[in-house]
Amino acid sequence: MALIANFEPVVSEKNSLHRPVSCGFRSFDHAGNKILQLDTYGTVDRQMPNKISQSIQIDRKGAEALICLIRETFGDI
Repeated sequence: MALIANFEPVVSEKNSLHRPVSCGFRSFDHAGNKILQLDTYGTVDRQMPNKISQSIQIDRKGAEALICLIRETFGDI
């Protein structure tokens, strides 16, 4: 699990689309700060389907940065 501290652009020559999975989410307060946690689950053909595969957390600062990245990528949504 990781609390994202900042977003940094990276350059990659290999870009591929990953297989779709489900993502659960929850929000909670920690020390007076609101946290959003996203949990991705393994694909149905994994040895343990529906097991949490990865978890990321963002706080308010991270959410604001992510909203900016989404708008830059997809336009004004």
